[in-house]
Amino acid sequence: MSKGTPSMGKRQKTTHIVCRRCGKISFHKRHGVCASCGFGKSPRLRKYNWNSNN
Repeated sequence: MSKGTPSMGKRQKTTHIVCRRCGKISFHKRHGVCASCGFGKSPRLRKYNWNSNN
């Protein structure tokens, strides 16, 4: 199995959908957690000091 161009055509499943809280396409369907705001993991907004986009 190659990792190059032939395997890129097989990527059709969506893992992330629109988050109800932040509106970004960062909510993981299977894990039930938003990668951007942390919805589904904690009631607090996901933010870090190293992140300048807080």
